[in-house]
Amino acid sequence: MRIPCIIANWKMFKTVQESIAFTKELKNLASNISHVHIVIAPPFTALNAVVGMTYDTKISVASQNLHWEKDGPYTGEVSARMLHEVGVKHVIVGHSERRQLFNETDDTVNKKLRTSLTNNLSPIVCIGESLKEHEAGLSLKVIDQQLRDGLANIDAIQVENLIIAYEPIWAIGTGKNATPAQAGKVHAHIRKRLFESFGKKASISCRLIYGGSVKPENIEELTMQPDVDGALVGGASLDVKSFFEIISGSLMKDTA
Repeated sequence: MRIPCIIANWKMFKTVQESIAFTKELKNLASNISHVHIVIAPPFTALNAVVGMTYDTKISVASQNLHWEKDGPYTGEVSARMLHEVGVKHVIVGHSERRQLFNETDDTVNKKLRTSLTNNLSPIVCIGESLKEHEAGLSLKVIDQQLRDGLANIDAIQVENLIIAYEPIWAIGTGKNATPAQAGKVHAHIRKRLFESFGKKASISCRLIYGGSVKPENIEELTMQPDVDGALVGGASLDVKSFFEIISGSLMKDTA
């Protein structure tokens, strides 16, 4: 079974106290949830507090970014060993906003991915095409390149434990989203490419999640798609009740 993964990416929102209040309420709401892997990605300032509040729960904590170097003169960056020390379990790599606004490339995504893996952090690797690429019919070509270059120099066992988030850039923060059928088609394509590059077990085990204007109203239909294993949630994750509705609406996948 592929357990659905629902990730709250808070981006540059929430103070430490706001993060604590959200996490406290989510713990109460989700205390009986066992069919979903819940992940919260707060801002750096709240990581320690949220980790402390969730250590005895099934809720995991992710960093929104990391640098691939162990340490050095990189003002404003954070290293994998710093995150590991705090108790973070996951790290988001290659989010479209990092690619668009901070000039991340498939090469730097790959460096961050490999650094995460060697430091026992579970990567959430983001891929997706722009509106221009989408309208030009280049979506799958872009996805193929991002998979090839972003996942370079890792092995099948590592891929088994990856979470890959397909986030069409044209659907992030716009209120638009790929239809369930569109999302399902791209996810099926990604799984096919994983099978070709890493084999059956890796392709079946790797969780593929969708990001892009995910809401309580569309999560069930999205996760009904055979290859959609959850969601990377932005705006709708800032409200705890909305986020919990998304968690509740996700579906378990039978991979037999």
